Formats: sequence, C-alpha cells, structure tokens
Amino acid sequence: MLARRHWVFDLDGTLTLPVHDFAKIRASLEVPDGVDILGHLATLSAEDEHLADRGCLLGILTRNSREIALLTLEHIGLAQYFPRESILGRDDALPKPDPDGIYRLARFWEMGTGALVMVGDNLFDLQAGQAAGAATIHVHGPGVRRWPEWTDLCVVSLEELAGRVRSICCPTP
Repeated sequence: MLARRHWVFDLDGTLTLPVHDFAKIRASLEVPDGVDILGHLATLSAEDEHLADRGCLLGILTRNSREIALLTLEHIGLAQYFPRESILGRDDALPKPDPDGIYRLARFWEMGTGALVMVGDNLFDLQAGQAAGAATIHVHGPGVRRWPEWTDLCVVSLEELAGRVRSICCPTP
C-alpha cells in the first residue's frame, strides 16, 4: 500500500490542526519549547517531499472549502505539492463519508480507486476511502479513538508515515 503513487489527504486535523490549539500543534509535531512552529515545519520539508519525489500524485479532499484549503496549504508551505485541480472542497464533491471526492480524483488522475490511498484522522475519511475501494491510513495521534475496521494502516503522526514511506523507497542497507 505504501508503494502506491496516488494519495488523497484530508486537510483539517490531518495536515493541519486547529490554529488556536498551539500546545496540541507543538506536541503533535514535536516542536521544542521556544522554537517557532512555522520555522520547525520548514525544517521538516525535506522529509515530507518523499511522495512528490517519487512522482506520486497528491490530492486534498476536505469538508472545508477549496479556498480555505488553498490558503492553508500556502500558509504551511505545502501548496506546491498539491495541484489546484486536485484539491476538492465541500463545493466540489459530496462531503465525506460519501466517496464522491475520491471517485472524482481517480477519474481526474485516470486511475482506478484501488490505486489510491486515503489518509485522514476522522472516521468519515476512512469510510470514504473504504467505500471507494482505496487503501486507508488513519493518522490517529495520542489519545484519539481508532477505527481498525475502517483502517488498513494506523500511524501516530505524518512523521511516522513519512518514515514508513521512506523505508520503502529508500531502504537502509
């Protein structure tokens, strides 16, 4: 599953956290006390490029608006990895858990949904992925409920997921 080349990410709670909960952001990203969060994110960009470096197509499927998704991706420095036409908001597709957005991305990428991976933090993300026939990855974080019946792979953080992807494309000797 981690070798697949078509990835769909939820935005809110998966790629981003609520902006007002800075303690949660720091804990989730393991940002040391006294270090700027955005500065710390900038140091992680080399790790987070692995999917793009492998030629993977990356999309966003969010219950938020496309405009907010675009602004958020720009703000966190990830906009260059997600083509605008691969970002679907609540006005572009039926909201998750409906798999409509995953079907739309698969058609746009000219792929079957079985070639896609849906990454999310919420039950709706996982239900949409499974209903479409995509693999599902649950980014659950500490103390968050898990849904193993809807999940193909469960990780604590995007950093853990990046490490697993890195080990597949660049195994250590």
